[in-house]
Amino acid sequence: MQFIDLKAQYQALKTSIDARIHKVLDHGQYILGPEVAEMEAQLAAYTGSKHCISCASGTEALLMSLMALGIGPGDEVITTPFTFAATAEMIVLAGATPVYVDIEPDTCLIDASKIEAKITSRTKAIMPVSLYGQVADMDAINAIAAKHGNLAVIEDAAQSFGATYKGRKSCNVSTLGCTSFFPSKPLGCYGDGGAIFTNDDALAKTLREIRTHGQERRYYHTRIGVGGRMDTIQCAVILGKLERFEWEIERRLALGEQYRQKLEQAGAKVKLLTVRPDRDCVWAQYTVFVEDRESVQKALAEQGIPTAVHYPLSLNRQPAYRDDASAAETVHSHRAAEQVISLPMSADLTEEQMDRVVVAVAAI
Repeated sequence: MQFIDLKAQYQALKTSIDARIHKVLDHGQYILGPEVAEMEAQLAAYTGSKHCISCASGTEALLMSLMALGIGPGDEVITTPFTFAATAEMIVLAGATPVYVDIEPDTCLIDASKIEAKITSRTKAIMPVSLYGQVADMDAINAIAAKHGNLAVIEDAAQSFGATYKGRKSCNVSTLGCTSFFPSKPLGCYGDGGAIFTNDDALAKTLREIRTHGQERRYYHTRIGVGGRMDTIQCAVILGKLERFEWEIERRLALGEQYRQKLEQAGAKVKLLTVRPDRDCVWAQYTVFVEDRESVQKALAEQGIPTAVHYPLSLNRQPAYRDDASAAETVHSHRAAEQVISLPMSADLTEEQMDRVVVAVAAI
């Protein structure tokens, strides 16, 4: 059994993906070829955003967004400690300081009710993470940002592309939305890739300049930038995958509900994540809480069932981002880090495979 079955997905889309890749090989425009603009247009339309700016990775999307907002030394960005390192990493690389706010214990999403207390004169942005495929409480977060001088809100939507929040698509619920096309994501390419979404014309122009080393036009550099372009071939892969993406999202939603029902019916002693009624979750990872995680993982591995942990240590306890003051306050983040475990999940997961996982988990 595969933790994420990318091979099955490729076989289902092989004809379309191969044709798209060969088209790029034939025209030879490997950097900013026509597929880049085509993909950006389709993704902007999908989210309802005015602009989509593709880039080299989801990590690069975060850094470019911070750069476009002019965030740097002396500034603070409020975020969650329960996320992948890239979230805080890009804040630090921009020269700013991450300020950590604890999560909701049942969703693992940043607790919007605790954000306002962390705002200071140095706060320039809020960066919530739409973890596991569920969008954070963006209306509450945007309201706090507006109240305090229109702070920018950057949704780290690396895991939630395709999810909805109160009827709106992830990546189009804040100032900027950043997603990742890492192969294991709900919409993944065959390498690295990412995108930034915004409805702000000026920010979009700035981001496109930053993406190509700060160039307004060829060899005319108006700002500091990065080499942040997404390869044309990777855009071609995304275009091929978009042909059944709606089906995959519907499938992920259905599988998440089936997992919930089957685990409950089997009497499995696990705690399930809460999905708020005003949103859905595309289950980038199907994550549950367990006691004695190490024993559970070992027992499942012995039965050939792969698992993963997203994430085993809060960022404010990581050596590179250690913050003892906030670590004392983020108790839910630490508890989640000790208990979360992700089970096999992909749109091509079969009912037989799911039943095998559920039976094993319940037995353990």
